[in-house]
Amino acid sequence: MIIRFLIYGALGCLIEVLWTGLGSLKSRNFSLSSNTSLWMFFIYGLAVFLEPFFTILAPLNFLLRGLIYAAMIYAVEFVTGSILKRANVCPWDYSHTRFHVKGLIRFDYLPAWVALGLLFEQIYWYIL
Repeated sequence: MIIRFLIYGALGCLIEVLWTGLGSLKSRNFSLSSNTSLWMFFIYGLAVFLEPFFTILAPLNFLLRGLIYAAMIYAVEFVTGSILKRANVCPWDYSHTRFHVKGLIRFDYLPAWVALGLLFEQIYWYIL
């Protein structure tokens, strides 16, 4: 379980660096600078607790599975963000965006969370 936690954490951070690096193009930052926080490693590592759902949800359509994973990711993002915000160390603040809840989750990220949940599912089935 610890090895899988480390894999999910590392993969999540890698994806976040790619996401924020490509996102820097919106502000014409062609150096593709990206940022993340060490907190994110631990948060992405929590995907190890999604593993029982990979088996339970396996019979469902992939899109429905992805939406369920996204809902779970939103829940984890909201809870961990709330805890980190109280400690004044939350590395993200979405309050400047249109579709946010308390600055902690963004509903326009739904496709990204669906994809991430399905990617972690595939890693579980084929790699781990």
